[in-house]
Formats: sequence, structure tokens, C-alpha cells
Amino acid sequence: MKHPLAHWFPILHWGRGYSRAHFSADAVAAAVVTLMLIPQSLAYALLAGLPPEAGLYASMAPLVVYAVLGTSSTLAVGPAAVTSLVTAAALGSVAAAGSLGYAAAAALLALLSGFMLLAMGVLRLGFVAHFLSHPVISGFVSASGLLIAATQLKHLMGVPLTGQTLPELVPSLWQHAAQVHVPTLAIGLGALAFLVWVRRSLKARLRAWGLGPLVADVVTKAAPVLALAVTTLLAWGLRLDESGLRVVGTVPGGLPPLTMPALNADLWPQIEQLALAALLISLVGFVESVSVGQSLAAKRRERIEPDAELRALGASNIAAGLTGGFPVTGGFSRSVVNFDAGARTPAAGVFTAFALLLAALLLTPALYYLPQATLAATIVVAVLTLVDFGAFTRTWRYARADFTALALTFSLTLLWGVEAGLTAGVSASLLLYLWRTSRPHIATVGRVPGTEHYRNVLRHAVQTHPRVLSLRVDESLYFANARYLEDHIAAQVAAHPAIAHVVLQCTAINAIDASALESLETIVHRLKDAGVQMHLSEVKGPVMDRLERSDFLHHLSGRVFLTHHQAISALTEEQP
Repeated sequence: MKHPLAHWFPILHWGRGYSRAHFSADAVAAAVVTLMLIPQSLAYALLAGLPPEAGLYASMAPLVVYAVLGTSSTLAVGPAAVTSLVTAAALGSVAAAGSLGYAAAAALLALLSGFMLLAMGVLRLGFVAHFLSHPVISGFVSASGLLIAATQLKHLMGVPLTGQTLPELVPSLWQHAAQVHVPTLAIGLGALAFLVWVRRSLKARLRAWGLGPLVADVVTKAAPVLALAVTTLLAWGLRLDESGLRVVGTVPGGLPPLTMPALNADLWPQIEQLALAALLISLVGFVESVSVGQSLAAKRRERIEPDAELRALGASNIAAGLTGGFPVTGGFSRSVVNFDAGARTPAAGVFTAFALLLAALLLTPALYYLPQATLAATIVVAVLTLVDFGAFTRTWRYARADFTALALTFSLTLLWGVEAGLTAGVSASLLLYLWRTSRPHIATVGRVPGTEHYRNVLRHAVQTHPRVLSLRVDESLYFANARYLEDHIAAQVAAHPAIAHVVLQCTAINAIDASALESLETIVHRLKDAGVQMHLSEVKGPVMDRLERSDFLHHLSGRVFLTHHQAISALTEEQP
């Protein structure tokens, strides 16, 4: 029997059946994920403009909170590339990177995002994320990947680049190109080449050498740690920091701190400045998390609850904001690694958090000489997999309107920044939807000979009757397209004076709003004045329920037929 509170706390459901086999599988998965998360967490903190320990902090408490509230058995919550970029872009206008105010603003941003997600989950508003169409997300993520890679050039080359968009970054790169620090470039390019080789070839090479798939996978996932260790030893042994190589420096060890936003006069202006970025992080993070969670759950014939995921992500972000972190989401790479490593329950996240805590307590002194160029190389290799130029070709071939939204989002993100790009993309998607649905496909249909099926007269050889106009509207009727239907019927009746009946086939009409109802009433009256009767066929139950609550059916000049074939048969038999 399911626990009555399991709807709000899924741990009460899966925790009751937790077994020794689950523990073994989750512990192995946690070990593998931890090896990947240590360099990744440090790198994403660097990307967000925060000290490296913030990445470790943001990867601990959120994992524990998600294990209590989340519904995916393999989703791993923590810092992600795109949300880290949006964080850096949002915080740049609030405080200087590296300052205490910057870290406090990052925690506040996580709290704002968390409360937004939590409220959306409680109010069951998961559908809001559907306004981010796939082309918009694809364009935004691809542009963000390029921007992230471009912003890391300063760490790979050892030059002081400034800016968050291409028009800012390119001139800055040109201006400082002569100042490239050779040791930094050597470390960065070496780490970059090694990480690319690891991602593309190492696993296959290990399998060819006779290693089993699990061992080969673990070694491949742990290889980035080797890059960190080798470059750190080089920097320490050659004292490269003394010649200008930028290293991570002192990383405070210990437990994540408890942080709260300062309740002063500056708090509300900061909230106003960060509100839009928090909303964008919430929507993008939720879409990414649910997409990853659903795809992984489908492979095991499991399911996730979107509204519960909203609550879990919201609480995870609040936990990050209260423990010195920054906004988090369900990351694609870490979740796939968690799945591939055999995680069976969200407890794997708890074990991962514990392992990261041990790393924060014991390993932070060893990070002092870690080159920032190595972390930058880690980021570049991770984010370039997000860039999908093939989406442009595929979308252009399939739907030019969606290509417009994709290209607009991509271009504006690169040129004006992440907030402008995503906002414009969502706006374009909504406008394109309104434009498409304001001009619905309306087909004149006829009977396929020898059947009771009715198809478009322009596509099939069908039978029609000169006194009956048979129309099928392939869209719900609402304020934006109601007038279009009025004009179409008026034009058809004017062009065919012999018409005595108009039958509206309602197969594809799922809803009729108040504006469309008034338009239908107008159509009925105009046709009646012209001596033409208006009929409906195949009206769906929910639509009929609403029509029956109005006076429309009392004023309808014709009848409502169960099937379109019944309508045509009855009306043609009545003809003289």
C-alpha cells in the first residue's frame, strides 16, 4: 500500500523497498559520478564567476533534497553549463565577480529560482514550460554552447577578455591577442586535446585492449580527474604560477556554509534585477531536467511526475541558495553517467553528495595549483557537444516558421545575450503559433466513393453535391481565427449560389471560446438571411457540453448530426 504522503515525498515510496542490491548498485554509480563531478563542479563555478568551492557546495545539498522529493531514479541535480552561463550574465550587472556581493547575489538567484519552481509545482503549472518550443531551446542551447566556449578563451590563453556576447568578446580578443601567455596556452591546449581524445576514443581503445564495459566506462569517466592531477603537478613542480599561470588558489575546506540573504534596503532592488534571470533559469532548467528524466525513465519503463519534479527542483535550488551555491538543474551528462553506471534509486545522489563532502573536507588543499586553463578546457569539451548545427538544416526542411524562431533565438543569444535571446525566442514562438492558428486549414470535403469517409476535394477523387457545402476546420476555434472562418464561409457561399446547406465537420475542433461562439452565431444569422441552413457534425462531447450551456443550439438554423455521413445523406435525400 502506498504511503499517503508519498505524493509529496516520493522517498516514502521507493525507500520502503530499498534492498542490499539497490545499495550496491547506487554506491557504484555514486563513485563513478563523483569522479566526473569533481572537475565538472569546479569548472561550472568558474564559468558562473564564482570561487571553485561554490561548485562543490552546489552539488551536495541539492542532491540530498532531490532524493527526498524527486521522482526520477537516475536524475542527478547540480550545476549545469547553460544555467551557469545565465547566472554569470545576470550577476554581472549586480556585483563584481569575485566579491562577497557577487556570491550573495548568486545564492539569492538560486533562492528566487527555487521559490518560483516550488510555487509552479504546488500550483501544477508544469505546462508553462511548454511555451519553450524545441526549436527555441535548440537555438538557445547551441548559441549558449558557443558563448560559453568563447568566454573560456581568456582562461585558455591567459588574456583578460571582457564581455558576455560575441560583439563584446571578439573585439576584446583581438585587442589582447598579442598578450597570450604561452605556459597557460600550452596547459590549456594540452588538457583540451587530452579530454577530446578521452571523449572520442578512450572507451573504444580500452575495450579493444580487453577491458570489460563497466571498467572501461569507469576509467573513461575518471580520465578528466587525471587531466586535473597531471596539470596540477606540472604547475606545482615547475612553479608556473610564479610565471603568470593562473591557478585556483586556496580552496576553503569543510562543510558548506549556511547562507541567508541580507535583509536590508538593497534586497528588493536586487530581486527586481534578478527576477527575469531567475524565471529563465527556472524554465530552461525544468525543461532540461524533465526531458532528461523522461528519456531515462522510458528506458526502464518508469515514469516521472512533472509537477513533483518542479517541487523537487525548486527545493533543490533553495538548498543550493542556503548552502553557498548557485542555481542548479538536472544535468544531462551527469544523469546519463548515473544511469549508465547502474543507479537504481535517488539514493545514489545521497551517496554522491557524501563523497563530494569528503572531497571538500580532504582534497581541497591539493587544488591550490590546479590551473584555471584545465577547468576551462573541461568546460569547452563539455559544452561543444551542446552545439547542434544540424538542427538548422532539419528545421528549415520541415517548417520554415520554426526555423525562424530557431535562427532568431540563436542569433540574438550570440549578439545580445542569453536573456534577450531566450525572451525573443519564446515571444517569436508564441507569435508564430498565433499566426498559424489564426489562419486554420479549412478543407472542402466530399465522400470517397463506396465509403462513408470524407476527404479534401483538392487531394482525393470524391463525390460532392452542388447544394451542400461540406467544410472541415482543422483547428480549435478561438478569438484569433473566428473571423477567418466567417470570411471563408461567406466567400464560399458567394461563389456558389446554388448552396442551400453548409455542414461544418467538427472532428478537429477541440474547443470553441466565447469569441468564436459569437462568430458562429453571426455565421448562422447571415446564412439564414441568405436562405442557407447551417449544420454541425461530429461535435466532440466537451464542445457539445459548452454549446448546450449557451443559446447557440436554439438559434441554429440546421441540425447537429452524430456523423458527417449521416448529415450528407439526410440533406441530399431532402433535396428536390
